[in-house]
This record gives sequence, structure tokens and C-alpha cells, in this order.
Amino acid sequence: MVLVAPTWDDAWRAAHDAGRMLPTVVVPVGDADRRVLAADIRARTPLPPRDASAMDGWAVCGAGPWQVVGDVLAGQDRREGLRPGQAAGIATGAALPPGTSGVLRSEHGSLDAGGLLHGTVGEGTDIRPQGEEAEFGELLIPAGTVLTPVHLGLAAAGGHDELEVVRRPTVAFLVFGDELLHTGQARDGKIRDSLGAQVPAWLERMGFEVVRVAWVPDKRDAHVQALLECADADVVVTSGGTAQGPVDFLRIALADTEGELVIDTVEARPGSPMVLGQWPGQRWLIGLPGNPQAAIVALLTLGVPLFDALNGRPLTELDTRNISAAITSRGSRTRLVPCTDRAGIASPTDFIGSGMLRGLAASTGFAVVAGGQGKVGSTVRWLPLP
Repeated sequence: MVLVAPTWDDAWRAAHDAGRMLPTVVVPVGDADRRVLAADIRARTPLPPRDASAMDGWAVCGAGPWQVVGDVLAGQDRREGLRPGQAAGIATGAALPPGTSGVLRSEHGSLDAGGLLHGTVGEGTDIRPQGEEAEFGELLIPAGTVLTPVHLGLAAAGGHDELEVVRRPTVAFLVFGDELLHTGQARDGKIRDSLGAQVPAWLERMGFEVVRVAWVPDKRDAHVQALLECADADVVVTSGGTAQGPVDFLRIALADTEGELVIDTVEARPGSPMVLGQWPGQRWLIGLPGNPQAAIVALLTLGVPLFDALNGRPLTELDTRNISAAITSRGSRTRLVPCTDRAGIASPTDFIGSGMLRGLAASTGFAVVAGGQGKVGSTVRWLPLP
């Protein structure tokens, strides 16, 4: 069943409901940044694996003074233990010799002329106990986490060389419009295409893998052929052709390629003539309006929840902000306004028409304003730019 002109909230949820989690793949731990973890990561070793020194200094046994009987560097495994009255020089992170009662920091100890170490140290001082951070088998990172560099380091410390992650969704981007120029300045009634320069970058920031970018003439057969040539992509994103004009062939081309509409226009401003479609076999279409700012609104409205679904993640819950200026929104239509976000206050930028980019370039996200929410200081939802 096609949702025709749903509210923004209903479209947000429907785009998530339309998606299905993609298959998983196994990648080297160093290649998993920004990927979605598909299986829990548990410690394959205690962290730290042995009692270790938290400081540079000396591992000591019992009360001082102590006789220094050698050194222990990080990476060494000293099997010979310490007896009462003995000490060993030690580096931060090095495994403690058996019998260590504490670590005397280098700045707190001194050696006399006879080679005896003097200082005061309490039982257990500056020792990182085995398993202090994690015991063997303890959960380190739950499935569904969007991995960061720190996660990769934690997984490696826990003994993992490879991680199971959701395969990155692949996307093809098609730019429709005979009025568009791909190079140079506007001339002869034509305008410079701005979406071909930015949408692929937005898609990459959202987590998609862009596999194709192409410009397509405003002809039905060309639209159909372009969609067929993108059959290897999980998602096809298009710009232009979503209205009801004489050369807007997207809906027809979708039907001609055995696809069907899921969402047909949304009660939003800007970006209303956005569409979401689907083909058999787990493939999707996101149709963006041709106006630049409207296109980015549509891309986030449909792309963010669909991306969540393809990664097996719950629908993103939006944070809130207070708005510094009144924002009008007519009836049930939701208005999305480019804003800067400072200390939880969303302030609308200048130049925010649907065909403009200057306001968007100065913003960090969109205030999502439903009817009746637009008074100064009122709380609205916040849709951040990727």
C-alpha cells in the first residue's frame, strides 16, 4: 500500500519499516571504522592480561629499603619472583613479577651509594590488577554499535583480529535534468548542477558506499535504462523528476522496471515531492526533488531511517533543541529549517529558500518544526547534518 502525502513523522517511520537488514561480512579490525557491529565483542583475554604496573618506577616486595635485582620492561615476562626486601625497575604497562606488593614511583624513590632503594609505598599502590578493565568473556561492545576508532582499539586489546559487521549499503546516484550543466557557469538558460557535487559526499558521510554517479536526460527511455544499469546497487538515489511536470518520468520509470512506490510525497517543507520506492529482491529507490535544499531535506528524511534499517538498527531518535526565533509551519505540514546549534539553542540561518545553499552551508542541522511548535524558545526536534 502506497503512503500518499503522509506526515513527516509517518514518512520517517515508514522509511525505516521498508528496509531490511543487509547480510554481514567479516573485515579486519582496522577496516571497521564507522561500520555497524553485527555480533557482540567479548574479551578473549582479561584486560589487563596480568597484574601490571601503572607507573614507571620499581616493583617492590614488602617494606623497604629494597635491594634492586634487575629491571622489567613492557613486553617482558619475568618469571622469577621478588622476595621480601627486593625490588625490580619497571616500566608502565609491564607485567609485575610474582611477589610484588606495590609499585614505587620513580619520583618517590631514591638509591643510596650502596645501591639500596629507599621510599614509602602502600600495599597495592599503582598496580593495575589483572581483569581490572574486563574479565575474560565480558561484553566489550554490543552488536548494533556504530564503530569508532576507540572501539577498534578496544576490540584489538580484547584479542580480536576481525570483526563481523553489516555490509555497507551500496548506492547509485542519478541526476535528472536537461537544464543542468556539469561544468562551468550558468549560461543559455541552463544552471549549474550542485547536487551531483554534494549528494555523493553526503551519502558517504551517512555510511553508504557510492558505486555510481551519472547524469540522465529527461526522457522516459533514458530514465528506465539508467535504473536498469543500477541493478547492482542496494539503493538508487535520484534528483529531479519527482513532481508532476511533463518531463518528470521517475514514477513511470520505477513502474517500468517492476518497482513500486512506498511513499509518494510528504507533508514537509521544503522537500514535499520526495518519493520512496522498492524493487523486488531487497533494493530501494529514494527520489529527491531538484531544488538543492529540498533535496537534502528529502535525503535525510528518507535516507537516515532507511540506512538504520539496512544496518539492523532501531529508528534513530532525534534529540531536541530550543529555537531562538519564531518559525512558522502551516497546518499539519512539518517545516525543516537550517540552523546553527550552540549550547542547545537552534538559530535559523539566512538564505533558507528551498533552492538556496548558503543557509545550509552555514548550518549544522535542521530544526524539525511541526504545526504550532514554532514560538521563540519552544522545543523542537533536531535533525543533524551527517
